[in-house]
Amino acid sequence: MSETASKAPGAPASSGDANRWKALVFIALAQLMVVLDATIVNIALPSAQEDLGISDGNRQWVVTAYALAFGGLLLFGGRVADLWGRKRAFVVGLIGFAGASALGGAATNEAMMFGARALQGVFGALLAPAALSLLAVMFTDAKERAKAFGIYGAIAGGGGAVGFILGGVLTEYMDWRWTFFVNIPFAIVAALGAYFVIREPEGGRNRNPLDIPGVLLSTLGLVALVYGFTRAESDGWGDSVTVGMFVASAVLLIAFVITEAKVKAPLLPLRVITDRNRGGIYLSLGIAIIAMFGTFLFLTYYLQIVKGYTPIKTGFAFMPMIVGMMVGSTQIGTRLMTRVPARMLMGPGFLVAAIGMLLMTQLEIGSSYNSTILPAMLLLGLGMGTAFMPAMSLATLGVEPRDSGVASAMVNTSQQVGGAIGTALLNTIAASATTTYIADHIGSATSSSQQQLVQLQGQVHGYTNAIWFAVGMLVLAAVIVMVLVNAGKPDTSAVAGSADGVEDEVAIPVVAH
Repeated sequence: MSETASKAPGAPASSGDANRWKALVFIALAQLMVVLDATIVNIALPSAQEDLGISDGNRQWVVTAYALAFGGLLLFGGRVADLWGRKRAFVVGLIGFAGASALGGAATNEAMMFGARALQGVFGALLAPAALSLLAVMFTDAKERAKAFGIYGAIAGGGGAVGFILGGVLTEYMDWRWTFFVNIPFAIVAALGAYFVIREPEGGRNRNPLDIPGVLLSTLGLVALVYGFTRAESDGWGDSVTVGMFVASAVLLIAFVITEAKVKAPLLPLRVITDRNRGGIYLSLGIAIIAMFGTFLFLTYYLQIVKGYTPIKTGFAFMPMIVGMMVGSTQIGTRLMTRVPARMLMGPGFLVAAIGMLLMTQLEIGSSYNSTILPAMLLLGLGMGTAFMPAMSLATLGVEPRDSGVASAMVNTSQQVGGAIGTALLNTIAASATTTYIADHIGSATSSSQQQLVQLQGQVHGYTNAIWFAVGMLVLAAVIVMVLVNAGKPDTSAVAGSADGVEDEVAIPVVAH
């Protein structure tokens, strides 16, 4: 092993970053803001739509404008973080996100709202990979890294559910505009804290010129993919524009891979994703998110429409999932991360989540929250929390310092694309099953109350059909992890590399310059 690697045990101290735990608070705060924003606006959408006169056909753009900008620009944002420096990209991203949130809260028409949401996506795409890569370069001791990523993973997994609660409270007791304004204090505190506390290790920037063809091809390819799935949800899979988007996405992304293999300074160095551990993480995480995002949506509709819960009560109904995620991430994941290989946490974690999802396939109109939904949410949270923590850590492990922003962006990209696919795919499955069920049973309903009952039964039937698909997605994610991810148990002093020993200096170069 080289002299650089031999200094590993002293890495945290030699980095001079005595404030790294304080820095984690502000990084986690920023991550919470971004994750909250993904769900908090959904709760406020009906009120905002009415106030701004947004048509039913256009209301999806409140969500889609953000998803397109965020998902399409993540790789570019990660590369900019490597070029500018992660701290600078992080602070600029926070300030920009706060400004875009203020614009959204002050929106007076739909164009202003859509523009604000797109701007939030742009700055979120700069902020998110910078936050994760800062963790990667600041926490290099294996035990410290496990704790830091445990906290980060819990926030990344549970923040979305918190958004339901906060969105319900703000919309019900204040005004929908506060679901945007609430981001401003988050961003200001995080930006000030980051500016004064974070000390990014010197060096490790990727100062090569930007790969403009790569930027254009990846951005257009990801935007086409996300928009294709979003359009499929509203216009169907056979729609000509939907099919055209998927074809265009495939062509653009294939061209992107070919370009990246040839250019001197690629936007996404193929070495980042061809490593079997990181590739396995990105793929399994994206597939697991497909299952999770769809389930959030179905449970929200089930609890509010079928069970008659208020937005606030619905938000609190998600609390067992948050508790499960916190326990799985900060207790199980953190304690076992340095003792067992990552796949032995992620694989079983996804399977535990699949068991929780399996319980949800038993939902009926009269299902009890305590006997069906509560245990299902606990298991889902526990499993995903246990799996997320090593996934977040391993996804940025072993990358060269100059690639850490792009490797971090790939984590967010897999989640964002997985979320877009999950929402559209599972929604389509549910809608199709619901339509079939109602068509088969509505004829026997003679009174309006019986017809209403059939409608509700049809909705629940649709949800459970889609949740069966989600169970399969989680099992597939577990199989991918067990087959592809082979990183061994990390040392207690330095984070270990690949099991085959090819990379024996992983994570050490990010602090030893």
